[in-house]
Amino acid sequence: MLLVYPQPIDFSARGSYALCFQIPKRECSVKLRTLVCFNQKPTKHTTFKKRQEFTQNVDLPPILPKNKKKPYPIPFKKIQEEARKDKKLAQMGIEKQLDPPKNGLLVPNLVPMAYQVIDNWKLLIKGLAKLLHFVPVFACCECGAVHVANAGHNIRDCNGPTNSQRRGSHSWVKGTINDVLTPVESYHMYDPFGRRIKHETRFDFERIPAVVELCIQAGVEIPEYPSRRRTQPIRMIGKRVIDRGGYVREPNKPQTSSPLLSPLAELDTLGVCERYPPPTPEEIPQIAQETMDAYEKVRLGVTKLMRKFTVKACGYCSEVHVGPWGHSVKLCGEFKHQWRDGKHGWQDALVDELFPPNYVWHVRDLKGNPLTGNLRRFYGKAPALVEICMHSGAQVPQRYNAMMRLDIIVPDSQEADMVA
Repeated sequence: MLLVYPQPIDFSARGSYALCFQIPKRECSVKLRTLVCFNQKPTKHTTFKKRQEFTQNVDLPPILPKNKKKPYPIPFKKIQEEARKDKKLAQMGIEKQLDPPKNGLLVPNLVPMAYQVIDNWKLLIKGLAKLLHFVPVFACCECGAVHVANAGHNIRDCNGPTNSQRRGSHSWVKGTINDVLTPVESYHMYDPFGRRIKHETRFDFERIPAVVELCIQAGVEIPEYPSRRRTQPIRMIGKRVIDRGGYVREPNKPQTSSPLLSPLAELDTLGVCERYPPPTPEEIPQIAQETMDAYEKVRLGVTKLMRKFTVKACGYCSEVHVGPWGHSVKLCGEFKHQWRDGKHGWQDALVDELFPPNYVWHVRDLKGNPLTGNLRRFYGKAPALVEICMHSGAQVPQRYNAMMRLDIIVPDSQEADMVA
């Protein structure tokens, strides 16, 4: 059967068309027609908004056991692949390509960020020292737990050395600023790419807050803590440095009459509560909000700087080192330190290891009844500094609501067993 098209057919999917195929007349006088319809509605470009899921409660990450090494932030297979590539290039004699700041040069775009972090770090210490005159803080002298309230809680979760004698109850004492803002120190090195710190030379290097050391290596200039600024990049083949521009002697530091009167006192928490008097009740909400904003800016800035600059942490203890390689000081006393001769097991650090949040139980009312153990699953947690700022009148960011379980009603002790 031969089909004859009267005209060229344009098949389009944007409308309806009726096409008639006519059969030529031979012996029969009956015309047969076939109706073919292509019908498709125009497509509508509809956008579906993703439903925002607001969780009511979020559990904190579990506490890692001390008889095991911490998990690697980067998958171990990926670390092995990068090591194989570097070894292959080293065997071929090809130089390793390094980008700033891995090659010792500064990143101009990150210098303002480093100055912003150091300024907010000073504001954070100053504001927290003033708020501690108003908000009571307790710390356990056995396990280091912290609680923000007029009295310590009754939750028996102490893991100190003598917890069995106290049946897990905490031994509360008055807390300090170091209990809220956990001090994490690191060795300050004039040249991070120079000679490593050995166990015998550890007293030749000063220890300062790790956040300050990170900002110094990112471009912050502090006369008391000088740092070498390279103009030529270092060169490496594999793990071996073939050109670092020579070793340079550290310049002499300016002498200060009193440590408490030096500009470095603003960067450390030593004696900070004695330097600032108690604020007036009218100033407390403003100070709390400024401290809360400074805390968020410091955490955000440290996160951005750690994406570029190398920070190492021990996989067994809380030691942190800011630099391309970890030091060789033998002071690790954690799990199986005898096998490592006291050396640290270095791996890439996390933000919580450099700037730990130090979570505490959230209390609705500072003057209310102490927290009990049978209702602990209804209580939330928050960083200690966030808890202090909230009770001082600051507005808590929304990302802490599920962590603090603000939308959950805490039942009475008699109703706890009836709650599903």
